[in-house]
Amino acid sequence: HLVESGGGLVQAGGSLRLSCAASGRTFSNYAMGWFRQAPGKEREFVSAINWSGSFTYYANSVKGRFTISRDNAENAVYLQMNSLKPEDTAVYYCAGKPSGAANVAALRYDYWGQGTQVTVSS
Repeated sequence: HLVESGGGLVQAGGSLRLSCAASGRTFSNYAMGWFRQAPGKEREFVSAINWSGSFTYYANSVKGRFTISRDNAENAVYLQMNSLKPEDTAVYYCAGKPSGAANVAALRYDYWGQGTQVTVSS
């Protein structure tokens, strides 16, 4: 069970920090990912992190602006988003996969949160 929070309305150039709280004792075994879906568009990969946090991956569109991290003791994964752009506007989803290796493909993830809206105004 995954629950996202931290979305909202922000001006271009601003920052937001998304959080994803996970329930269950095996969170530390899971790779976690963030995906987003804008209106009229397909869901796209944003970032992923392996079970230990030692490997992270980013879409080219967010590289250098977004940072993914996790706290296995708190069963949480985070997405720090800086220098936000209007094109970052979307519903952001947290996802988990039992295998510890991160992956950029949404199909590899078994568990999804309900999403949190991020709106960036110009």
